[in-house]
Amino acid sequence: MNCLFCRILQGEIPAKPVFSDELCFAFADIQPQAPTHILLIPRRHIDSLVQATAEDADLLGHLLATAAQIARQLQLDHGGYRVVLNTGDDGGQTVHHLHLHLLGGRSLAWPPG
Repeated sequence: MNCLFCRILQGEIPAKPVFSDELCFAFADIQPQAPTHILLIPRRHIDSLVQATAEDADLLGHLLATAAQIARQLQLDHGGYRVVLNTGDDGGQTVHHLHLHLLGGRSLAWPPG
């Protein structure tokens, strides 16, 4: 598989880790769109939210809870932050491995794009 995020998980491509456990890995985005821009990826490859099933509910919940934990550790919870999950090409997904973006550190405009 030539998935960028799978290659990061395998250590083939370096990343700046922020969090790691048996279900997910979080690292700093190399093209940040905010002062804080963290990507959270499941260790198991899922192309996108379209492919997620009811059996993935615990994993998806874990990703969101981990995003909140990281936001607290980075003190983003005081001013607020955004968690984004792009799905498919029209949804802005550029790497086809399900992932969350945790953005913060400045006021974030709406609509996002």
